[in-house]
Amino acid sequence: MLVLGIESSCDETAAALVTGERQILAQAIASQEEAHAPYGGVVPEIAARAHAERLAPLIERVLADAGVSLGDCNAVAATAGPGLIGGVMVGLVTAKALAMASELPLLAVNHLEGHALSPRLADPALAFPYALLLVSGGHCQLLEVQGVGRYRRLATTIDDALGEAFDKTAKILGLGFPGGPAVERLAAEGDPRAVPLPRPLLGSAEPHFSFAGLKSAVLRAHGSGAHRPADIAASFQQAALDCLLDRTARALGGMGEVSALVVAGGVAANKRVRAALEGLASARALRFVAPPPILCTDNAAMIAWAGIERLDAGFAPDPLDIAARPRWPLDPAAEPVRGAGVKA
Repeated sequence: MLVLGIESSCDETAAALVTGERQILAQAIASQEEAHAPYGGVVPEIAARAHAERLAPLIERVLADAGVSLGDCNAVAATAGPGLIGGVMVGLVTAKALAMASELPLLAVNHLEGHALSPRLADPALAFPYALLLVSGGHCQLLEVQGVGRYRRLATTIDDALGEAFDKTAKILGLGFPGGPAVERLAAEGDPRAVPLPRPLLGSAEPHFSFAGLKSAVLRAHGSGAHRPADIAASFQQAALDCLLDRTARALGGMGEVSALVVAGGVAANKRVRAALEGLASARALRFVAPPPILCTDNAAMIAWAGIERLDAGFAPDPLDIAARPRWPLDPAAEPVRGAGVKA
């Protein structure tokens, strides 16, 4: 099986060709960092325009790199949500046009399912069910991955995602965009105990996450002028890690038997996050699995792989009139949690 994957949910335009044997024949990602850097974050209109300009050449490039034609593919998979709706529409409409013109099945993939299944692309031994910590710029949740299309949400953020907190901390400290890698680099030069920062919901009986208060505390610490930026970055990262470990441990207690603790999403590329979660998994006698960094950030290989997994699991292709979705929870049956602006 050979599937063309398309990803355009935020600020990465991506295309990839993936086989059913877990081979990534070709992939290309066009970053928009320079376009968004002056604003300290992603501007939806700029992102959508960039996707429209770059997607077709990227698809031509991966087909050429792999030495195949669109007719050699078995399906076209594209992110259909959640994400910035303008960008999602660009990718999905492109995939619909390619599928219709080539008479190929269309696979409308949940971006979060792409992240959830991406570790299985890199690790054939990873078996269902497993515990998934999904941490990115827009999402922070812990799920029990029971199988393809079957997810039970144990915890989510009641306000902001961890990746967003990293980006806002970088903006406060003047580190530029994207913020996550910049904060991680600066934190390596600081003292993680130098700045007293809060640990929201630490020790709470509920397993959910909260990072809005931590962001506000970083802003106050920086505004006081009493702390070095490196110490603020290191203290923020440590506070975030303490919360992440405490909340993940709490959520694991509400799960049944799982094969592994898996981390995915853009924040999973952070080395300190990986090391801390690996320690937690070891303490719980669980395997720890994290995809390689190229599969952590938004990419099209994970979208193609999710499409392959859905076809293998017996899911039917999607109709050409399927709509793009700005919100699309993996577990629509999950109980609502408290908090305005909940990102489930």
